[in-house]
Amino acid sequence: MVCMHEVEVKTILSARNGMNLYRGCSHGCIYCDARSTCYHIEHVFEDIEVKKNAPALLEEALRKKRKRCMIGTGGMSDPYLHLEKELCLTRRCLELIAEYGFGAAVQTKSDLILRDIDLLKQINDRTKAVVEITLTTADESLCKIVEPNVCTTKRRFEVLCRMQEAGIPTVVWLSPILPFLNDTEENILGILDYCKRAGVYGIINFGMGLTLRDGDRQYFYKKLDEHFPGLKQKYIKTYGDAYELSSPNSSALYRLFRDKCKEYGLVCGNEALFSYMYAFEDKGEGEQLRLF
Repeated sequence: MVCMHEVEVKTILSARNGMNLYRGCSHGCIYCDARSTCYHIEHVFEDIEVKKNAPALLEEALRKKRKRCMIGTGGMSDPYLHLEKELCLTRRCLELIAEYGFGAAVQTKSDLILRDIDLLKQINDRTKAVVEITLTTADESLCKIVEPNVCTTKRRFEVLCRMQEAGIPTVVWLSPILPFLNDTEENILGILDYCKRAGVYGIINFGMGLTLRDGDRQYFYKKLDEHFPGLKQKYIKTYGDAYELSSPNSSALYRLFRDKCKEYGLVCGNEALFSYMYAFEDKGEGEQLRLF
């Protein structure tokens, strides 16, 4: 059973027009940075904080905006947590984004996003909706360990394919690459093959490794002890208390990643991808201009 508690917040959109409708997570990913103490989550991480007045705040913010833009969600908390199936906060916010003519960039690991493909298509037909899916490992068995409470990579590939069929652009987050677990050529090639077959626009990657901070590190090491006995000691010996933990194979893996993206026609520059995802488009106006 998923725990939750409701709160009312004063604002919902950040300065960059991002929003998080929930705090905490039920996906159980062993590497989750959002567990880090620097984010000052004052409740048990699995006791999801639900921002119940988020749709009302979003509507107020959209009404006041002088220029339409892309609205992002999923940066700190997945908008398609298990609770979303019943609460529908994300769906209501997408309805408002569609109603007011804004664009959307949605990041998730969950196939629950398929429930809202009608709204995403509606937004994309008029402006732009970008669906961002995280792929970490092509190994289904490993995926069930490192991301235990959400659909596996194979299912996320199917989500990407459904979006492609609907004409909705997709971007993949290839992250994180866990040293001594999924930092292999086989894994990188497997994920890139999924991306090629699903017709994704591009792939975001911040390096072949992961980051660990206080709070996140302790949980990650606890899970390593549970599932990979002895691996925590190897991490400590190799990295100490470092924030950035690059794979020993980092250089070779990144060359492989870059070369295959070029071969497959996938955009892999992070700056170019973020510019694309957050550039608002008005397809209706574009069609009118072409008439003249």
